Amino acid sequence: MESMSEPIDANHEASIRQGFASHGLMQTLHATLESVEAGRAVIRLPFSEHITQHHGYVHAGAITAIVDTACGCAAMTLSTASLGLLTVEYKVNFLAPARGKEFVATGQVVKAGKTLTICQGTVEDDSGVQVALMQATMMVLKG
Repeated sequence: MESMSEPIDANHEASIRQGFASHGLMQTLHATLESVEAGRAVIRLPFSEHITQHHGYVHAGAITAIVDTACGCAAMTLSTASLGLLTVEYKVNFLAPARGKEFVATGQVVKAGKTLTICQGTVEDDSGVQVALMQATMMVLKG
């Protein structure tokens, strides 16, 4: 999938970053919004013992949370700043155990619509191993 790799309006980017900063779960996970471009967003998650499951891997819930949020931020780049988005559906395939020092989730818009936006997201560990693949549908909130 090709990135649109275009800059977005600085005010719109600031709005997306402000929204990300208000996500309680992202704060709890110590995730950071690394980059925001037209149709694309990247979130970084450091490893922490506090987000592991019983085998010591990062829990699937934490991996899903960062890739869902990356998809949402990517979708926001192509919608009006005053509109909001909600995830209405997603499917995640876990491809490998999440066992790195950090994880990078990339969300990318596949098709932006007036009501629904379809995104694809991936998560890779710090050695480049893809640990998750997501397809998500975001609903644009009006008003």
